[in-house]
Parts: sequence; C-alpha cells; structure tokens
Amino acid sequence: MDKKIILLVEDNPSDVALTRRAFEKSKIVNELIAIEDGKEALEYLQGAGKYSGRDRNILPIVVLLDIKLPLIDGITLLKTIRNDPRLRRLPVVMLTSSKEESDLAESYDHGVNGFIRKPVCSREFEKTIETFSLFWLLINEPPPVVK
Repeated sequence: MDKKIILLVEDNPSDVALTRRAFEKSKIVNELIAIEDGKEALEYLQGAGKYSGRDRNILPIVVLLDIKLPLIDGITLLKTIRNDPRLRRLPVVMLTSSKEESDLAESYDHGVNGFIRKPVCSREFEKTIETFSLFWLLINEPPPVVK
C-alpha cells in the first residue's frame, strides 16, 4: 500500500501546531510532513539536498502550501512544481491567511488545485480541515505518478 503523505509547507510554528491538532481531531492518520520554507520543500519534492536519499517515487497525496514563505515563496514554488514534468500533476492547495485577491488569482493562474483561507477561529479551522480531508483524502482520485 502506498504511503499517503501530506506535505505542509508553513513557516509559522503556531499554524503548524494548529494544523496538526486539526488533523488529529479530524482523525486524519496520514503522515503530515511539515517544512518551514519553500527551498526545503522543493528539495524534499525533488529528492535533493538533505533529502537526496529519499524515494522520489513517493510523492505527497497533496501539498498544503502557504503563500508567504522564506527563501522561496509559495507562488514561486507552485510555478516550479508545475514546470517539473515529474511534479506537475501533484495536487497543491494553498492554505493561507492571505486575503489578497491578487494572491488568489495568481495561484489559480499558475495551476493551484484549491485555495483555502485559514479561518481565525481554531474551531472553524478544524471544520475546514475536516472538509478538506473528505475531498482530498477520500473522494479525490489522485493523478498517476510520472516516472
């Protein structure tokens, strides 16, 4: 059975903890790998840098990506993913507190699969994660892996 990993790219430790807690409360048992900057996330996905020994054929079932990140921002990382033949089908969902209409438009212009604004209230966030999990982890048919 394939490992169904969720990659969370988020630089705010409080938001990472909130996401982990929401996953636990929603009884999501998938492994959640949290990475705090876009450069490291790209290295993880490409199996480079400190991830050079990682099996590159095991990709996350979905990437939860913040827009405002250090080193490589979320939009630039999204563009890089979409331009990589091996990664271009990877489902990417923006999970961000950005209220900028331009961030929403630019995300969709570059092929994001979904855009979720983080609710301020932790109860609402838990409900959002529960709804997210129903679609992305249970209903959605993932794309075939390009080798």
